[in-house]
Amino acid sequence: QVQLVESGGGSVQTGGSLRLSCTASGSGFSVSAMGWKRQASGNIREMVAGITHGGSTNYADSVKGRFTISRDNAKNTVYLEMDRLKPEDTAVYYCFAEIVAGGRGDDYWGQGTQVTVSS
Repeated sequence: QVQLVESGGGSVQTGGSLRLSCTASGSGFSVSAMGWKRQASGNIREMVAGITHGGSTNYADSVKGRFTISRDNAKNTVYLEMDRLKPEDTAVYYCFAEIVAGGRGDDYWGQGTQVTVSS
């Protein structure tokens, strides 16, 4: 069974930095695109950043220039480096991955990690 496990997150002040990690584990699977979405209280889940297996990236306008997504394909891990954090970045952050396992492709999600930025 494939699962995504997140780590990182926490509480920082405005202007601080945090790094999130997310690793896909299991057996007999391959990972395509990976990325991060976030959901603030009372809001819908929104895209933050995505990265293809080949390393092409895309970002939400609200995080461009402050967040950096990267991945290590050998470790099936995606990272999100978040710099110059703002209070509006406060949310639960979820990693996701497009995974093929047992001949079937599905989207998998991490358990979510809280990021809180105080002013």
